[in-house]
Amino acid sequence: MTGAPRTEPSGTGTSGAPRTGRVTIVGAGPGAADLLTFRAARAIAEADIVIWAASLVREEVLEHARADAEVLDSASMSLEEVTAVYARAAREGLRVARIHSGDPALWGGTQEQVDRCAELGVEVEIVPGVSSFSAVAAVAGRELTIPEVAQSVILTRLGGGKTPMPPGEEVREFARHGTTMAVFLSAARSGQLAVELLEGGYPTDTPVVIAHQATWPEELVVRCTVGTLEETVKEHRLWKHTLFLVGPALSASGTRSHLYHPGHFHGHRRADPAARRALRAAREAEASRE
Repeated sequence: MTGAPRTEPSGTGTSGAPRTGRVTIVGAGPGAADLLTFRAARAIAEADIVIWAASLVREEVLEHARADAEVLDSASMSLEEVTAVYARAAREGLRVARIHSGDPALWGGTQEQVDRCAELGVEVEIVPGVSSFSAVAAVAGRELTIPEVAQSVILTRLGGGKTPMPPGEEVREFARHGTTMAVFLSAARSGQLAVELLEGGYPTDTPVVIAHQATWPEELVVRCTVGTLEETVKEHRLWKHTLFLVGPALSASGTRSHLYHPGHFHGHRRADPAARRALRAAREAEASRE
């Protein structure tokens, strides 16, 4: 899809002054177009060229683009072809919005683009987006960090794919922490994933949330356990666009955060003295059990 030719001379602003090229790498979120941030929508609206991942991002995000914007699908483009667009933006003083799915900080091929832009002398801005792991947690109605259960979240992917994992970053090694894990890009090897989660120490009844195309109209969210993970994936014939949340926090209840406890104080609230004593006693009792 390519917009109509621009009537305004490229490389000039409304004042006629020369304009420098700029690339904005936009996090489009997990799929739903209304999860774009205001900043992301503005960057798309200001762009002379919009490069978007049609296989990963819903077409509705293009509603923010100008009618005369040039629109390119990155699914058929190599890094070299994308870099050529950035080089043209540098020469002609154009604005480019490069739309990625999820958040550009995670598995987006972002850094290599930033490096190429630095070589070209092109200004770069990165607009964060909603990551699929937080979107899936919201869809599932779960917090991933539950007091006394899990206070960390590990974001990772299974080894053996197109991009090798560095030594020490195997799923089985991360699983030894027993906390919440978000596992990306791994549905095609669900049997290996289940084995590594078990070898790392998760009990077979550890809860798992599996989400396919979260926030899309075709969204599928199913719950299972580590022990039934492989059969659940195969039952639903899941392959691409699938994320796993794993860990005891996904079914935990009955605990509470100290932040809103009446015995906890901060710069905007004083603690209730009796509740403060009770909270301190509970902490001391917990410490004595460790």
